[in-house]
Amino acid sequence: MSTPQPPMPQAAVPNWQAANGPSYGGYTSPIPVVRTHLGHALASEWTKIKSVRSTIWTLGVFVVLVVGIGLLAALVVSSSSSEMNGENPLSLGFFGLLLGSMCIITLGVLTTASEYGTGMIRTTMTACPSRGRVLAAKSIVFFGVAFVVTLVASGFIAFVDASLLENNGAKDPSAGEWFKGTVGVSLYIALLGLLSLIVGSIIRHSAGAITVMIGAVLAPLVIALFMFSQSLEGVRQALFEYSIPNQLSVFYSNSLTESGPSGWDPLWIIVGVTAVAFAGAVALLEQRDV
Repeated sequence: MSTPQPPMPQAAVPNWQAANGPSYGGYTSPIPVVRTHLGHALASEWTKIKSVRSTIWTLGVFVVLVVGIGLLAALVVSSSSSEMNGENPLSLGFFGLLLGSMCIITLGVLTTASEYGTGMIRTTMTACPSRGRVLAAKSIVFFGVAFVVTLVASGFIAFVDASLLENNGAKDPSAGEWFKGTVGVSLYIALLGLLSLIVGSIIRHSAGAITVMIGAVLAPLVIALFMFSQSLEGVRQALFEYSIPNQLSVFYSNSLTESGPSGWDPLWIIVGVTAVAFAGAVALLEQRDV
């Protein structure tokens, strides 16, 4: 005769409070569901850009080039007997910024293209399926970092050069010249880096995108120098006028040519080019696989 078994105790059912989440077939998720927005993407991209070593190295080299070359040029002029003859002392910062822009270009490309090289872009797109939002967040964070660093470096060397050369016949820059030689040129460099970021997103290869951007900066001016044919004089003049080094020099009122962009024209040109490239990059992101 079998011994009756005592009834098994029922497992305690946790009394969860349902969160305000979506309900599927009578089930309400106990996990809070938060609707993501651009702020979350910005926080993610800020964490990325400040965590990788390439940011510190490239921006560090950029500051060294801008400050070092600008200071060296001012010391050479101030220690010699040559006079500035009323020239803008801020223009001595042009050479450091031209070389330093290569660092900003490199960082801009790495901000996007490096994720495709490592495969981390899949994780990024899984966390934020809105691809346009991802590119916008990368662009905003990078532009802010590039602009602030460029403004600090260019502003510092501008004040140093102006103080070192005040007794060498240099002119006293006006408020407008100070603004263009610091804020204006910083906006241009940051937009040039942003264009590099977008090109990196389109090409998806770090070395290829960096090569394309360096070629875009240097090739027009180099090609124009070797155009000796009279029939190509119009093309040669256009390459000179719209080359990036010449547009950069416009911010110091020291253009390589007597015609072409002047005033704030270089800034509007690069804003237009960057906007068109951004729209193309977003369209490609929506069509491509990650």
